[in-house]
Amino acid sequence: MLLPTVNHPIEVAETLARVGSVSDLATLQAALLHDTIEDTETTEAEIESVFGPKVRDLVAEVTDDKSLPKTERKKRQIEHAPQLTVRAKQIKLADKICNTRDVSQSPPDDWSYERRVEYVDWGEAVVAGCRGVNEKLEGRYDEVLRQARERLCIDSD
Repeated sequence: MLLPTVNHPIEVAETLARVGSVSDLATLQAALLHDTIEDTETTEAEIESVFGPKVRDLVAEVTDDKSLPKTERKKRQIEHAPQLTVRAKQIKLADKICNTRDVSQSPPDDWSYERRVEYVDWGEAVVAGCRGVNEKLEGRYDEVLRQARERLCIDSD
């Protein structure tokens, strides 16, 4: 089942606030907007005009370059995760918590088992580069990852 697109960024921001005890307004605003540039025609300049440069910078930091092939974008996320700011790492952690849960429990109808397993493994590699910024988010991710691996019958190495 595919939930309305607006639910995901709300869940990411809520995860930051409730699980990670994040109260920084710019981080929460950026979490709400984290997929906006990738998924809409909205520009960085438009985000800045409404939310300011701090939020624009955070959104840009967690935005993939959609002009690149998917495999290259995924590779770059893994490579760049350790260089992200603390705020961006927290957004990535909350995003991966929500996505990993959804991929294992209620994936899009067109996602094969193999694609789901690949996402879980890739997400774990991204999160490895985001550790050390929020123990609560990291603990929640570890629990969601464990549940996803159990649900999908994936051996954890």
